[in-house]
Amino acid sequence: MTSNAAEQPPASPRTPSRREQILGAAADLFARYGFHGVGIDDIGAAVGVSGPALYRHFRSKDAMLGEMLTGISEKLLRGGRARTTSTPNPAEALESLVRWHIEFALTNSALITVHLRDLDSLTEPDRHRVRELQRGYVEVWVQTLLAVRPEMDEDTARAATHAVLGLINSTPHSARLDTGTMSELLHRMAMGALNTEPEPG
Repeated sequence: MTSNAAEQPPASPRTPSRREQILGAAADLFARYGFHGVGIDDIGAAVGVSGPALYRHFRSKDAMLGEMLTGISEKLLRGGRARTTSTPNPAEALESLVRWHIEFALTNSALITVHLRDLDSLTEPDRHRVRELQRGYVEVWVQTLLAVRPEMDEDTARAATHAVLGLINSTPHSARLDTGTMSELLHRMAMGALNTEPEPG
Protein backbone atom coordinates (compact mmCIF):
# COMPACT_ATOMS: atom_id res chain seq x y z
CA MET A 1 0.00 0.00 0.00
CA THR A 2 1.28 3.46 -0.92
CA SER A 3 1.28 5.92 1.99
CA ASN A 4 -0.57 9.20 1.70
CA ALA A 5 2.67 11.02 2.52
CA ALA A 6 4.36 9.52 -0.51
CA GLU A 7 1.56 10.77 -2.74
CA GLN A 8 1.84 14.36 -1.60
CA PRO A 9 3.21 16.68 -4.32
CA PRO A 10 6.31 18.70 -3.46
CA ALA A 11 5.59 21.96 -1.71
CA SER A 12 5.59 25.00 -3.96
CA PRO A 13 7.97 27.84 -3.16
CA ARG A 14 6.28 30.53 -1.09
CA THR A 15 5.21 33.53 -3.14
CA PRO A 16 6.85 36.69 -1.77
CA SER A 17 4.46 39.16 -0.18
CA ARG A 18 3.90 42.50 -1.88
CA ARG A 19 6.07 44.12 0.79
CA GLU A 20 8.88 41.64 0.07
CA GLN A 21 8.56 42.24 -3.67
CA ILE A 22 8.95 45.98 -3.13
CA LEU A 23 11.99 45.50 -0.89
CA GLY A 24 13.57 43.14 -3.43
CA ALA A 25 13.08 45.62 -6.27
CA ALA A 26 14.38 48.46 -4.12
CA ALA A 27 17.47 46.44 -3.17
CA ASP A 28 18.28 45.77 -6.81
CA LEU A 29 17.89 49.44 -7.71
CA PHE A 30 19.85 50.69 -4.68
CA ALA A 31 22.65 48.23 -5.49
CA ARG A 32 22.80 49.45 -9.08
CA TYR A 33 22.37 53.20 -8.67
CA GLY A 34 22.89 53.91 -4.96
CA PHE A 35 20.24 54.87 -2.43
CA HIS A 36 20.33 58.55 -3.36
CA GLY A 37 20.24 57.77 -7.08
CA VAL A 38 16.85 56.03 -6.91
CA GLY A 39 13.49 57.78 -6.56
CA ILE A 40 10.24 56.44 -5.22
CA ASP A 41 8.83 56.45 -8.77
CA ASP A 42 11.69 54.22 -9.93
CA ILE A 43 10.84 51.64 -7.28
CA GLY A 44 7.14 51.83 -8.10
CA ALA A 45 7.84 51.29 -11.81
CA ALA A 46 9.94 48.22 -10.98
CA VAL A 47 6.95 46.57 -9.29
CA GLY A 48 4.31 47.88 -11.68
CA VAL A 49 2.68 50.60 -9.59
CA SER A 50 2.94 54.35 -9.20
CA GLY A 51 5.51 55.67 -6.76
CA PRO A 52 2.93 57.13 -4.34
CA ALA A 53 1.18 53.73 -4.18
CA LEU A 54 4.23 52.43 -2.28
CA TYR A 55 3.28 54.62 0.68
CA ARG A 56 0.56 52.11 1.48
CA HIS A 57 3.38 49.73 2.43
CA PHE A 58 6.23 52.03 3.58
CA ARG A 59 6.08 55.53 5.01
CA SER A 60 9.19 56.62 3.06
CA LYS A 61 12.19 55.52 1.05
CA ASP A 62 14.23 55.82 4.24
CA ALA A 63 11.89 53.31 5.89
CA MET A 64 12.47 50.87 3.04
CA LEU A 65 16.22 51.07 3.50
CA GLY A 66 15.84 50.70 7.25
CA GLU A 67 13.69 47.60 6.99
CA MET A 68 15.96 46.17 4.31
CA LEU A 69 19.18 46.46 6.32
CA THR A 70 17.79 45.66 9.75
CA GLY A 71 16.05 42.69 8.15
CA ILE A 72 19.22 41.15 6.76
CA SER A 73 21.07 41.78 10.02
CA GLU A 74 18.30 40.07 11.99
CA LYS A 75 18.31 37.15 9.55
CA LEU A 76 22.07 36.67 9.87
CA LEU A 77 22.02 36.80 13.66
CA ARG A 78 19.04 34.45 13.90
CA GLY A 79 20.61 32.01 11.46
CA GLY A 80 24.00 32.15 13.16
CA ARG A 81 22.54 31.46 16.58
CA ALA A 82 20.41 28.62 15.26
CA ARG A 83 23.41 26.91 13.69
CA THR A 84 25.59 27.14 16.77
CA THR A 85 22.95 26.14 19.32
CA SER A 86 21.90 23.11 17.27
CA THR A 87 25.51 21.94 16.75
CA PRO A 88 27.26 21.04 20.03
CA ASN A 89 30.62 20.29 18.37
CA PRO A 90 32.46 23.66 18.05
CA ALA A 91 34.36 22.69 14.89
CA GLU A 92 31.13 21.63 13.18
CA ALA A 93 29.41 24.79 14.41
CA LEU A 94 32.18 26.93 12.91
CA GLU A 95 31.88 25.12 9.60
CA SER A 96 28.12 25.62 9.69
CA LEU A 97 28.59 29.35 10.29
CA VAL A 98 30.97 29.61 7.34
CA ARG A 99 28.59 27.71 5.06
CA TRP A 100 25.66 29.83 6.25
CA HIS A 101 27.37 33.14 5.52
CA ILE A 102 28.64 31.96 2.14
CA GLU A 103 25.15 30.86 1.13
CA PHE A 104 23.74 34.18 2.27
CA ALA A 105 26.39 36.20 0.43
CA LEU A 106 26.02 34.32 -2.85
CA THR A 107 22.23 34.63 -2.87
CA ASN A 108 21.93 38.21 -1.60
CA SER A 109 24.59 40.13 -3.48
CA ALA A 110 22.36 43.20 -3.96
CA LEU A 111 21.65 43.43 -0.23
CA ILE A 112 25.34 43.14 0.61
CA THR A 113 26.18 45.88 -1.88
CA VAL A 114 23.53 48.16 -0.40
CA HIS A 115 24.71 47.44 3.13
CA LEU A 116 28.35 48.17 2.37
CA ARG A 117 27.62 51.35 0.44
CA ASP A 118 24.50 52.85 1.99
CA LEU A 119 24.67 52.01 5.69
CA ASP A 120 25.41 55.66 6.49
CA SER A 121 22.19 56.68 4.73
CA LEU A 122 20.10 55.01 7.43
CA THR A 123 18.35 57.09 10.04
CA GLU A 124 20.23 57.15 13.34
CA PRO A 125 17.86 54.71 15.13
CA ASP A 126 18.05 52.21 12.25
CA ARG A 127 21.83 52.55 12.00
CA HIS A 128 22.15 51.94 15.75
CA ARG A 129 19.94 48.85 15.47
CA VAL A 130 21.96 47.43 12.56
CA ARG A 131 25.23 47.99 14.42
CA GLU A 132 23.81 46.28 17.49
CA LEU A 133 22.70 43.26 15.45
CA GLN A 134 26.06 43.11 13.67
CA ARG A 135 27.92 43.07 16.97
CA GLY A 136 25.73 40.21 18.13
CA TYR A 137 26.43 38.25 14.95
CA VAL A 138 30.18 38.80 15.18
CA GLU A 139 30.07 37.68 18.80
CA VAL A 140 28.49 34.36 17.76
CA TRP A 141 31.45 33.82 15.43
CA VAL A 142 34.03 34.94 17.99
CA GLN A 143 32.80 32.62 20.74
CA THR A 144 32.56 29.69 18.32
CA LEU A 145 36.06 30.35 17.01
CA LEU A 146 37.47 30.57 20.55
CA ALA A 147 35.87 27.22 21.37
CA VAL A 148 37.72 25.71 18.38
CA ARG A 149 40.95 27.65 18.93
CA PRO A 150 41.26 28.14 22.73
CA GLU A 151 44.87 29.30 22.34
CA MET A 152 43.64 32.35 20.41
CA ASP A 153 43.02 35.56 22.33
CA GLU A 154 39.70 37.36 21.94
CA ASP A 155 41.06 40.35 20.01
CA THR A 156 42.65 38.04 17.45
CA ALA A 157 39.47 35.99 17.16
CA ARG A 158 37.46 39.15 16.57
CA ALA A 159 39.94 40.43 13.96
CA ALA A 160 39.92 37.03 12.21
CA THR A 161 36.13 37.01 12.18
CA HIS A 162 35.92 40.46 10.62
CA ALA A 163 38.53 39.50 8.02
CA VAL A 164 36.70 36.32 7.01
CA LEU A 165 33.33 38.06 6.85
CA GLY A 166 34.95 40.75 4.71
CA LEU A 167 36.32 38.07 2.40
CA ILE A 168 32.94 36.42 1.98
CA ASN A 169 31.11 39.75 1.63
CA SER A 170 33.41 40.73 -1.25
CA THR A 171 31.59 38.31 -3.55
CA PRO A 172 29.35 40.92 -5.23
CA HIS A 173 32.59 42.32 -6.67
CA SER A 174 34.73 39.19 -6.92
CA ALA A 175 32.44 36.33 -7.96
CA ARG A 176 33.51 35.25 -11.44
CA LEU A 177 32.79 31.53 -11.06
CA ASP A 178 29.58 29.56 -10.99
CA THR A 179 27.87 29.53 -7.60
CA GLY A 180 28.95 26.02 -6.58
CA THR A 181 32.60 26.57 -7.47
CA MET A 182 32.66 29.99 -5.82
CA SER A 183 31.07 28.55 -2.69
CA GLU A 184 33.74 25.86 -2.37
CA LEU A 185 36.54 28.35 -3.02
CA LEU A 186 35.24 30.68 -0.32
CA HIS A 187 34.81 27.75 2.06
CA ARG A 188 38.39 26.58 1.61
CA MET A 189 39.75 30.10 2.03
CA ALA A 190 37.61 30.91 5.08
CA MET A 191 38.29 27.64 6.90
CA GLY A 192 41.99 27.93 6.12
CA ALA A 193 42.08 31.44 7.54
CA LEU A 194 40.25 30.42 10.71
CA ASN A 195 41.85 27.05 11.39
CA THR A 196 45.31 26.85 9.86
CA GLU A 197 48.28 27.58 12.05
CA PRO A 198 51.30 29.12 10.28
CA GLU A 199 54.19 26.81 9.62
CA PRO A 200 57.10 27.41 12.00
CA GLY A 201 59.78 29.52 10.37
